[in-house]
Amino acid sequence: MTASAHLVESFLDMMSAERGAAANTLAAYARDLTDFCGWLAGRGQGVKTASRDDIRHYMQALSASGAAGTSQARKLSSLRQFFGFLYTDGIRSDDPTVAVDAPKRGRPLPKTLTREDMEQLIAAAGARAAKSEEGIRLACIVEVLYASGLRVSELATLPLAAVKNRDGVLLVKGKGGKERLAPLNPTARDTITRWLAVRENFLPRGEARLAAERFLFPSRGVERHLTRRRLHQMLKELAGEAGLDPAKLSPHVLRHAFATHLVEGGADLRSVQTLLGHADIATTQIYTHVARDRLAATVAAAHPLARKKPGAG
Repeated sequence: MTASAHLVESFLDMMSAERGAAANTLAAYARDLTDFCGWLAGRGQGVKTASRDDIRHYMQALSASGAAGTSQARKLSSLRQFFGFLYTDGIRSDDPTVAVDAPKRGRPLPKTLTREDMEQLIAAAGARAAKSEEGIRLACIVEVLYASGLRVSELATLPLAAVKNRDGVLLVKGKGGKERLAPLNPTARDTITRWLAVRENFLPRGEARLAAERFLFPSRGVERHLTRRRLHQMLKELAGEAGLDPAKLSPHVLRHAFATHLVEGGADLRSVQTLLGHADIATTQIYTHVARDRLAATVAAAHPLARKKPGAG
């Protein structure tokens, strides 16, 4: 056993005996540290002499190999625990992981729907609405989500008062009790009007009615309004009828479609931030790729040099 391997074993023994680390945790540490020791050995190095630059070069090698940001961050965490142990036990006089920055974890782009997908979904909802009152409710849900970008929790608990006498604007209470206005397009307003005409039939009877009638989408269930789980189910059922993958559809996906299509249409991120109810513009910046693509397409279509054909004089 090499000196580095022996020190890894000592570290794992300590994590098990003193900190009660679970078997899966110990196995993960062993994999990460064995990989690192193998990389060091290939450079003629061991853990006793590894420098801060060695740690950085190792992290760069991980990145170059295509390792995910989360995987890189986990390996660096393992190294910090390990070298912290070596420093505490006096095996090393320093900790080379100090001041080594963790890799940036790329925020995954949200799932969304194309405009064609939305047209199919709205058409399927319209077909449902022509057949039943439940279909009218579902069409209203789809139209309101896509027209306003509400969170599913905001939609589920939306008060009836939010849509009455507001000239086509929803008053939404979002996270932290903050209120915002969500303008509705004429199609969404018409669908709400159709829903309000039959909504009475979905109210429970007896004492439960008083608790349910305050919600735009009342229910006979315990919560007296449609639950987030039920809303998910309804949309996934509709996705199949629209020829879409049910796994791609949820209330949150409609919220992303709302924001994405706004930015594609030329809306600025500050306006989208306000409409979504994001407290920080950094949250809205996940849509910058959409704005960037739109600007690039605009330049490609409109700039004289971008339109100039290769080889043209």
